[in-house]
Amino acid sequence: MASDVNGPQSGYQELHQLRTSPPTERADAARNRATVLDAAARLFAEHGADQVSMDAIAAAAGVGKGTLFRRFGDRAGLAAALLDARERDLQEGVLSGPPPLGPGAPAADRLTAFVAGYLDYLLAHLDLVRMSETAAPGARYRIGAYRFWHRHVALLLADAAEDPDYAAHALLAGLAAEHVTAVLPALGPQRLRAGVLQSARDIYKGRI
Repeated sequence: MASDVNGPQSGYQELHQLRTSPPTERADAARNRATVLDAAARLFAEHGADQVSMDAIAAAAGVGKGTLFRRFGDRAGLAAALLDARERDLQEGVLSGPPPLGPGAPAADRLTAFVAGYLDYLLAHLDLVRMSETAAPGARYRIGAYRFWHRHVALLLADAAEDPDYAAHALLAGLAAEHVTAVLPALGPQRLRAGVLQSARDIYKGRI
């Protein structure tokens, strides 16, 4: 497959289409949304995402519980909404930021930069990502952001792996929030980071 340092052009056009888009809302709806998300972020930070009820969030935001459920569905929907802006930051870095995360660096360097950047994002918001990824069986793979991450990694592996789509899933499996939550206490963040980055290098070298 012909590609340059940024990956096949048609693939990156698709990646632009997959990036997370901010919601389009009326000004009053946007203000109410921000109020709810601010309240949820504060309560999650104070008590842990698993310990905060929708009732508590509604009360803190000054809205009815019915309104909260209609807007966000459940706590997993709230978690996804809170993560949107953080995901957009990383996606914009991939699409148009400076190298090696953004265009202009060799694919192997871009891959390790992405893995490092994603791990920073994941560890900073681990409870929220875990909640959004485990809301239902297979939820992680239906999230739009996952499709973006997977496509980006597959493009970077286009000339390095026999099956780039599978190799991308294999690499991202080590970055699943449920997995990281389980192994982080034993490994610690530094060992986890070193292991994930080595996995990226090994996959790029065709050792999968």
